Amino acid sequence: MRRCLVTGATGLIGSSLVPALQSDWDVIGISRGGKGEDKRRKGGSHLSTDFSKSWDTGAFPGEIEAVIHLAQSEHFRDFPERALDIFQVNTLSTLRLLDYARRAGARTFVLASSGGIYGPRDRELTEDMEILAKGDLGFYLGTKLCAEVVTESYVPYLDVIVLRLFFVYGPGQRKTMLMPRLVQSIAEGKPLTLQGEDGIRMNPTYVSDAVAAICRSLSLHGSHKINVAGPQVLSLREIGEIIGRLAGIQPKFHVQVGGEPQHLIGDISKMTEMLGPPTVSLEVGMRAYLRSTKA
Repeated sequence: MRRCLVTGATGLIGSSLVPALQSDWDVIGISRGGKGEDKRRKGGSHLSTDFSKSWDTGAFPGEIEAVIHLAQSEHFRDFPERALDIFQVNTLSTLRLLDYARRAGARTFVLASSGGIYGPRDRELTEDMEILAKGDLGFYLGTKLCAEVVTESYVPYLDVIVLRLFFVYGPGQRKTMLMPRLVQSIAEGKPLTLQGEDGIRMNPTYVSDAVAAICRSLSLHGSHKINVAGPQVLSLREIGEIIGRLAGIQPKFHVQVGGEPQHLIGDISKMTEMLGPPTVSLEVGMRAYLRSTKA
């Protein structure tokens, strides 16, 4: 059976991806280890490796068919205090894993990047758009963009698939991420701040759609950059109203005077053609998330 290495195996996406791959792959999951990790390890075999510290690939398989790099620093709000941690996990680990994948004979390397690297624009974001590395992108997204640049150098040696993920959400997600924070604010009666009358527009991705896209990316030939986003483009006001309706709470909004919305909308034409279309609406996905918080 083909062997696949998955980093970030106990995260939001990884904990669903590992069991989804098992019928076709011998999966080795990589995670930090530590308190609470065991219960999130679902299927496959697992190794503990903390990419923010000193590590090597000595315990990794000598031969591998594919590497899926999902691990990312959880300290995205902690710059500059955790700058080294962010860079080591987001960028340096990508380089070391690419080198490992090449030496281990891998055919495919899948990198989970972020739709945020485009920066906010006033139109849908397509994979062929020019991306400028400017200081206003922020350090965290800068390290994600840097990781993409590093992977491009390995295109002669591997099929490199860069998936730019847009606002993935689902059960078990960390409370610091966007959707859980919106849910908590509405539950506590705190107003959601809108830039402009309706706020930012985006197309959030439910975790099962992200997992399906990653699984299908392993069948691609050649190297590609592909947006992974949800089927609906919604404003922050619309998202808040959906959450409020499902939770039985009237959401509150604060319109920022003079604020201009900063949109992040991923064009999913390439995703639909190469990986299949996303299928989970925000209402269906958010209902599943809210149900999980009451379990």
